[in-house]
Amino acid sequence: MRRFTVYDSLSRSTREFAPIHPPRVGLYVCGLTPYAPAHVGHGRTFVFFDVVARALRRWGYRVFYVQNVTNLDDKLIARGGEEGIDPLALADRHFLGYLASMERLGVRSVNYYPFATDYVPEILEQVRVLLDRGFAYVAADGSVYYEVAKFAGYGRLSGQKVEALRAGARVEVDPRKRSPEDFVLWKAATPGEPSWESPWGPGRPGWHIEDTAMTVRLLGDRYDLHGAAVDLIFPHHEAEIAQAEAATGRAPLVNYWMHGGLLLFDREKMSKSLGNVISLDEAIDSFGPGPLRLFYLNAQYRGPLDFHPDRTLAEAREAYARLAVGIERIDDLLERDGPERPGAEPPEALARDAQELVERLDRTLTDDFNTREAIALLFGWTRRIAEHLSQLETYSGAGLEELAAPYRWAEEVLGLFARERGSRAGAWGSIVPVAIAARARARARGDYAEADRIRDELRRAGVELEDGAGDTRWKAVGGA
Repeated sequence: MRRFTVYDSLSRSTREFAPIHPPRVGLYVCGLTPYAPAHVGHGRTFVFFDVVARALRRWGYRVFYVQNVTNLDDKLIARGGEEGIDPLALADRHFLGYLASMERLGVRSVNYYPFATDYVPEILEQVRVLLDRGFAYVAADGSVYYEVAKFAGYGRLSGQKVEALRAGARVEVDPRKRSPEDFVLWKAATPGEPSWESPWGPGRPGWHIEDTAMTVRLLGDRYDLHGAAVDLIFPHHEAEIAQAEAATGRAPLVNYWMHGGLLLFDREKMSKSLGNVISLDEAIDSFGPGPLRLFYLNAQYRGPLDFHPDRTLAEAREAYARLAVGIERIDDLLERDGPERPGAEPPEALARDAQELVERLDRTLTDDFNTREAIALLFGWTRRIAEHLSQLETYSGAGLEELAAPYRWAEEVLGLFARERGSRAGAWGSIVPVAIAARARARARGDYAEADRIRDELRRAGVELEDGAGDTRWKAVGGA
């Protein structure tokens, strides 16, 4: 296993990585709340952590990458009401769209996407433990709140001081709370909203509790890496620490916290109220997955990244075209003549430099995943290859593969230069099971119109479902 360093948001320092149970690595990244289509800011976060997972696997670590789906919250309920759609069905629709966008971007490193509502039993158990241990209390309406003052470490991650939190400033005003900084673990049911039975009355999970209920179940009381965008540090990640460490009695919850910078639109945070949100699919359609990944990765991941479709992404598209000249020529020759094509061997020094560059690329990423420097090295290699572009036609297949090694590294780790490969069924392999699960959830809650809609959407896309005794099978049959 290759050693590497990572900037840890909790200690505010760059630390050498040491997994709890080597070579296994537990990686948890806060995922989507799918009340609307994914936007380009989501793309930046999830492409970066895709690279983290790819690199760790290349370096010999056995990564279990979990990315949750908050499929029920206030935004989903409000949007579902506006659109006349069950909020759980709305979440399924947008999540399937998100998964298709990730497939287009080449983000396939996630092992498991747990849905919040599938973990209600674990959530109820963690709330019960927090009550038993004196870290939570039940309000008059049956809601359960975490009492922040009971947890001495609250504020370490974000640098917030509990006494500085004032009602109406950084926390929600709620007369049911003992203190303004307390946060809800279990929300009492509101008429017309989805709810579950609990010892404190019908209700639904709060936002923060789903993550720690999932991670304790899936990754254990303590795990290696937690990632997300920087805007989730407070209050979300602060609450995760308080919940899990109080419930399990074990600390730290996470050995390394990784937070990516925000994507800005002309130096402003993207916001629907400002009308500056660009959907992820719109960006992929306009510029292509390769240029978009290059745009995301050609920057230091912890800093802000400014986005403007008429400038920055257009520049990325041009840069990607320059960067890909060498590998596109090599792949064209290999596809035309096959990997066994005869020919001369490339100059020994050039072939040696290609191998040495692969090692340099790996070393570059071991420094807190410095993708920007890695891309600079790839541009340097493209300039070298350009000097030999006219000679590539004369090289053997084996020789061409030697020169392609840095580009193959970029495909494996950065997700660049990927050509269309595999069958239509293979392309759908990560999406259809999720769609089948969404259809099963719709049928379980009696929403047969939504279940039929999912089946019909899959059919139009060229996927046929076959319901059997206790399961549903699928096959690719063509389509639009």
